[in-house]
Amino acid sequence: MADYVYRTVMLDIKRRILAGEYEGMRLPDERSLAEQYQVSRSSMTRALELLAQQGIVFKKRGSGTFINPLYLKNQAMFRYEGSNLGLTDSFLAPGKKQGIKLLEFKVVKASPETAQDLFLSENDFVYQFKRLRLLDGQPFLIEEGFVPIKILPELKEEILQGSLFNYLEDAQNKAVTRSYLTITVSPSSAEDQEALQLKATEPVGVMDGIFFLDDGTPFEVSSMRVHYKYMRFNSFVNLN
Repeated sequence: MADYVYRTVMLDIKRRILAGEYEGMRLPDERSLAEQYQVSRSSMTRALELLAQQGIVFKKRGSGTFINPLYLKNQAMFRYEGSNLGLTDSFLAPGKKQGIKLLEFKVVKASPETAQDLFLSENDFVYQFKRLRLLDGQPFLIEEGFVPIKILPELKEEILQGSLFNYLEDAQNKAVTRSYLTITVSPSSAEDQEALQLKATEPVGVMDGIFFLDDGTPFEVSSMRVHYKYMRFNSFVNLN
């Protein structure tokens, strides 16, 4: 299945925003954008909604859609893209190429804690994988994840070489749209120091989370250990 239209449109509008292509910090009206991209109004509405949810744009009643100046001033390494929360889309560094090195991939019986987090029975099995994320060949994150076999029985090593969440969306029309994250800082372990090229005195950022499908089903339990230089997190909060 081809990538969702609204996600493609949303990414291109974001690219244009970063390139400074919109005068007066204002986007064209929704109808004009839909005609420009030759997509339906519903697809354009969804793309603009995602940009608003990320805090990239905001709507002013009666005036139109405007670019959030704080977004341009404070671009984070951690940023949600598209309809899912995958790291391939979320970790951005202008001009840098992402890479993934699969370190481990196997089938294991879910531990009691993992089974509880993923709403599994004590006899269910999960995929366990560990991946090293790179930017221009430099390692910046170690990711360990657990995914129920019954949700993604066809998972293979080749799939884990790219975005798992985008594969899920494109191949099965399912999206990871919600997560519960705990973000802390920890002394680096020997594994961190070797994989992320850290000194013994340098820390790591730790992101532990459960990711949910759009129907509320837990899809993955993940633990990410991030090089401290990249540990910066921005959040857009709605105070309604």
